[in-house]
Amino acid sequence: MSSTEDSQIHSRPHHQPYKVLIVDDESTHRALEKEVLSGEQFTVTEAGNGEEALARLCEQEFDVVLADKRMPGMDGDELCQRIRADLNLSLMPVIMVTASNSRDDLLNSLNSGANDFIRKPYNPLELVARTSNFAAHKRLTDQMENAETLLFALARMVEARDEHTGNHCSRLAHTSVVIGEALGLGTEELTALRRGGVLHDIGKLGIPDSILLKNGPLNENEWMVMRTHTIIGSELLNGLKSMQMTLPIVRNHHERWDGGGYPDGLKGADIPLLARIFQVADIYDALAHARPYKAAMSHTEIAVTIEEETVRGWRDPELTSLFLDILRQRPEDLSVSAAAERDMGTEIFENILRTGALTWNDPEKTNA
Repeated sequence: MSSTEDSQIHSRPHHQPYKVLIVDDESTHRALEKEVLSGEQFTVTEAGNGEEALARLCEQEFDVVLADKRMPGMDGDELCQRIRADLNLSLMPVIMVTASNSRDDLLNSLNSGANDFIRKPYNPLELVARTSNFAAHKRLTDQMENAETLLFALARMVEARDEHTGNHCSRLAHTSVVIGEALGLGTEELTALRRGGVLHDIGKLGIPDSILLKNGPLNENEWMVMRTHTIIGSELLNGLKSMQMTLPIVRNHHERWDGGGYPDGLKGADIPLLARIFQVADIYDALAHARPYKAAMSHTEIAVTIEEETVRGWRDPELTSLFLDILRQRPEDLSVSAAAERDMGTEIFENILRTGALTWNDPEKTNA
């Protein structure tokens, strides 16, 4: 094979054609846009009005919507609003095609949910470029969401293997965010904490059932295996750019302030801040809820225990002090509702449960 042929092969798109929905009440305008977007890169569907467009969006998936701003009945702005509100397609790119140069018109469209504008008369190359860019971004977002959703579902399965922890992941996510908000952290850090609550123990997927579900204390060799769950979990997240801020939580939530933790033996401020925040939330949750080997502690008992562990050098003193202030002054903020912190992974996991496929907490079925 020649180098030219090889280059051509590698330059070909590795995805299905982008699916474009053109919405315009003028058939000539739709035909013109469809002609510009003809070729292997796009598959075009037409809608002659807003209602027809909403029906198409309910019937199939699209990568981008090209909507005329001025249409009789439902105009482009109302269509955008209904795409966002009625269909809950918050990530669907909507490009408004308009002849207007009015600043107010453009602002109204943006406020209605439009992502961008193409002004008539448009340059065909501009139409292709903008449509392609938004469609490509939508595909990448979908891929990221699918990967994250699968991870969340797997994490919920790990949680379900311990019948005594209840809604442990959601509680940790909530408590971590409460602490993060008290520290004044930004949106990205709070999102990472929320994800960490769900994903922190996902590495336990790689731990043998004989160790993970063992009734009774683990021996030293078994503990060595169990501790690898933090490394396994971080490797699972390592390929996702969106999880890079969550990864240290998964890997380092068992480190200790005095350097006596695992897997990296980090000490003091070398332990990532988000991992330290998560540790406090994890300790609180373990103390506040009953287990087969202990009763749930009162807030007073929890405060004493956490203070004792801090004196021993296990916990970050400043974070501990901040958390104890929350515990004593506004403990209601630490309560999480049953509906809170749901994600697509929760829904997938609940659907799996309905099939009756998960039976590991039933001794008779487990031993069958």
